[in-house]
Amino acid sequence: MSKPVTKLCVLISGNGSNLQAIIDEIKAQRLNATIAGVISNRPNAFGLERAKEAGIEAVCLDHMNYDDRESYDAALKEQIDAFEADCVVLAGFMRILTPEFVNSFSGKLVNIHPSLLPKYKGLNTHQRAIDNGDEEHGVSVHFVTPELDGGPVIIQSRVPVFEDDTASDLAERVQEQERRIYPLVLSWFSEGRLMMRNNKAVLDDQELPESGYASD
Repeated sequence: MSKPVTKLCVLISGNGSNLQAIIDEIKAQRLNATIAGVISNRPNAFGLERAKEAGIEAVCLDHMNYDDRESYDAALKEQIDAFEADCVVLAGFMRILTPEFVNSFSGKLVNIHPSLLPKYKGLNTHQRAIDNGDEEHGVSVHFVTPELDGGPVIIQSRVPVFEDDTASDLAERVQEQERRIYPLVLSWFSEGRLMMRNNKAVLDDQELPESGYASD
């Protein structure tokens, strides 16, 4: 008997390169999931075009049309619920979410962040790593909790920082890893192997360490 297909809702704000990686893995049948819908908070996000090209319903909920964070997040939740998503995937979604929204999708909300959390929460992570003279940098996939970039880490991938790196050089290296590990995490979720329990990431019924699953 085949496993049920996991329904994803992907939230974006820009280019949608991680969205494309997920679309490609589903198409290659390496990820037992379907993208029920894509939502952007910016009308000019190229990721909306990627979704439409793949035959995925794409919706813009422009945050400029809402008076406050609470009303926006209420509309966002309503749209996600309409897609009947099993998992909400933040893929470059540049919004701070209200605790009420986050708690309503507890254990079903994942994010990818371009740093080795808990280092460099927030923005401009690549330049901050360079400015601090770090020898390595990377990316983390984590469950989302009300604390900004503070939910339990599922997996991290590390990249070297070279002496003459610019922020864009480092970003390119990190994004290559993002496109590799995000579909992997979603495959674990779709197979029922990954969950959040007691504010910890749990894979195959084993609590993961603070730095997440050990990846090469």
